Amino acid sequence: MQSINLQLASYSDLFMLIAALVYAAAFIVFAIDMATSSKTIRILEAELAAESGASGDASAAAQRREQLVGAGVVGQEPAAGSSATVTGRGGTGEKTGAENTDQNLVDEDMAYLGTTRRPAANVAVALMVISVLLHAFAVIARGVSANRVPWGNMYEFCTTGALLVAAVYLLFLIRKDLRFLGTFVSGLVVVMMCAATMGFPTPIAHLQPALQSPWIVIHVSVAVLASALFGLTCAMSVLQLLQHRREARLRTGGEGKPAFMRLVPSAFSLENWSYRINAVGFVMWTFTLIAGAIWAEAAWGRYWGWDTKEVWTFVIWVVYAGYLHARATRGWTGDRAAWLSIIGFACLVFNFTIVNTYFPGLHSYAGIPE
Repeated sequence: MQSINLQLASYSDLFMLIAALVYAAAFIVFAIDMATSSKTIRILEAELAAESGASGDASAAAQRREQLVGAGVVGQEPAAGSSATVTGRGGTGEKTGAENTDQNLVDEDMAYLGTTRRPAANVAVALMVISVLLHAFAVIARGVSANRVPWGNMYEFCTTGALLVAAVYLLFLIRKDLRFLGTFVSGLVVVMMCAATMGFPTPIAHLQPALQSPWIVIHVSVAVLASALFGLTCAMSVLQLLQHRREARLRTGGEGKPAFMRLVPSAFSLENWSYRINAVGFVMWTFTLIAGAIWAEAAWGRYWGWDTKEVWTFVIWVVYAGYLHARATRGWTGDRAAWLSIIGFACLVFNFTIVNTYFPGLHSYAGIPE
């Protein structure tokens, strides 16, 4: 067995700490962007009003030209005193973005309207990119220093999971504007990094004999990625609940507070996207369950033994299966679907923290020093 590179492992710990600090800075900047959302909303409203006015003028000009062509006077000056008037979109009595102060400023496809750049949010995203690069180096260095995959205990699983949560979020940002999730995602990553560092500190070491199998690459990596997706959908479900209550107040003539929620998609849109991502995560978790059973047969000679970890992995699968089934066939939408998604992630957190720490079994590989 190859020796451990303690020097590289120390660099891993250092870069892990730096990455955590940069994540914390990103969280603070995202929070500042949320706190100053009123200014962003005013700028967006002005842009939407200008776009609406320009579109209305163009529509009016087109309709006037059609009328002149029909009258056979195209190319001629209209007669003095003529009273042909055309009402464009701005004269229909519809509310523009600046007039309707309670409408959302995003569409159902999570693409922001207007051209406002939101400098604070952009700085936070840049900090997230820097922290992910630092974090990735730390995780890879830890694996290289021990000549194995960097998820052999709770500390490594938590740090790798935090990396994937941040990386998946940034990948989604390439196609969708999810800056409204930034505070929640960066906050979750900071909590995971703190939990790993303070709750599950584990010195670098070789894998336990039972974990020295190719299945650790397949089984655990897919489980970490599925957990990252479930973490994102949990944040979206929390926002869905907040947005649903805001929309309900608006329907009854109440105030659309908090103002930040105008920069968040509708509850319906959040629910749809959460459902899609949960469906992908559920497929991955199903594979995790199957791969774990195959690995268990290779390691212990049986596919299923009702070990505590196995039971809770199955419980998580049942919760998300129930969520997908209830929403697709039973019409469980709105708050009920959001709460099922949140409960599923809560079960996952319980499985990772409480079960791994306090329930002895064949899967007791927390690696936490006594």
